[in-house]
Amino acid sequence: MPVDSQGLNVKEGRRVSPRAKLAYTTPANQFPLGVTMSPDRRRELLDWALEQDAWIIEDEYDAEYRYAGRPQPSLQSIDSSGCVIYIGTFTKMLFNSIRLGFVVVPDRITDAFVAGSALDRHSPTLDQAILAEFITEGHFGHHVRRMRQTHARRMSTLSEAAGQLLGGRLEVVEAETGMRTVAWIKTGQSDNQVAEQARARGLELSALSEFTMSHSYPGALILGFAGCAPAELQRGVEVLTGVLERE
Repeated sequence: MPVDSQGLNVKEGRRVSPRAKLAYTTPANQFPLGVTMSPDRRRELLDWALEQDAWIIEDEYDAEYRYAGRPQPSLQSIDSSGCVIYIGTFTKMLFNSIRLGFVVVPDRITDAFVAGSALDRHSPTLDQAILAEFITEGHFGHHVRRMRQTHARRMSTLSEAAGQLLGGRLEVVEAETGMRTVAWIKTGQSDNQVAEQARARGLELSALSEFTMSHSYPGALILGFAGCAPAELQRGVEVLTGVLERE
């Protein structure tokens, strides 16, 4: 479905898929544009699910990392009809190799999910027990708050460096949430071409067009900032100065 500044376009979804029975969405931080779904769109999506007797899968994979404004309540927290299945992961909050996630389901399907969990033979019990204790003792909350501050500083570093070296050529969006941001190319170059040249120079990034199927957007790059030290972010911007053409 197309995405605009308010998130998933529910009206268009109704038009294109009038008999849909499930919607998958990332309302806190839509990938790759980084849009947060507006309150009106959240209510509109919940109304659709109630009318259609449909399900919503709400994936909040990095919702804890928010840097500006108050966070929007999750769809699951305002769902009065029991149609939202809320899923998340600890790989973004802690580290990739932990490979643990979670699901919050409506009461009416709890038994079915408990029965289905017997099929999962890959999540180590000890890791789950340690993580549960880590959370209940408050360490997880402290870790998230500390990393939120760190990521916000790194976002500022990226934005400032791009403004100094790439002003007029690349517009870096100040991410409000998540671990990456969108940078709009202002030189008219193909984002695939820019990304390919940047990767050839050792810079790891993606072109926005790699993530679109039927909807077109202006050329842009997807830039990760959360896992990079300030010096690495500065170097990445310097690499882009050699790739992006001057007007």
